[in-house]
Amino acid sequence: MITLDTLVRLCPPPAQSPPPVDWAQAESDLGTALPADYKQLVETYGDGIFDETIWLLTPDSAYDDCDLYAQTREREEILADLWEFEDKPAALREAGARVLPWAFEEGTGAFLYWLARPGQSPDDWTVLYNEGRGPLWEHHDMGCLPFLLAVLTGTAQTEYFSNLYEVLKPAEHRFTTADQALGATPVNPAAPARPHR
Repeated sequence: MITLDTLVRLCPPPAQSPPPVDWAQAESDLGTALPADYKQLVETYGDGIFDETIWLLTPDSAYDDCDLYAQTREREEILADLWEFEDKPAALREAGARVLPWAFEEGTGAFLYWLARPGQSPDDWTVLYNEGRGPLWEHHDMGCLPFLLAVLTGTAQTEYFSNLYEVLKPAEHRFTTADQALGATPVNPAAPARPHR
């Protein structure tokens, strides 16, 4: 069982704890419960980027690009349009199956989603990677925390994240908060006041 402690030892979180999340409100707004390992990630790291590569989405981020609600709405619209012309990936052909974004890859247009199947506990959701600027989807039979750890350690069975493996090749893993990476000027300073679905 992959624990948060493993990730924290590999990639230290910010010295200052991120703001607390009202998970009951977040889950109500999204219309679904969320995985426990994701909540641990958000409570430990907050919005920001791992190894200049993977951006973690959080509820009520001050930045639209990192905001779980904004990205959920945007991805739903984009994918609905896409699937008018392209076939859904096999994993999404099951009635009631859906995807929810939880992270994206820097500079590629690629997103990491949960595959949420009907009747399945969120803690059993698995990861779907979509390359974003193409039709390819990659399924990973694990939750978001084990997948993130596998990507950072180079053990993920994936065709993607070549920039991390071939260019950055980090000797030490680093998490950069959204404020640090984006200049501490929120794009969306009134984020908590926005109406959710």
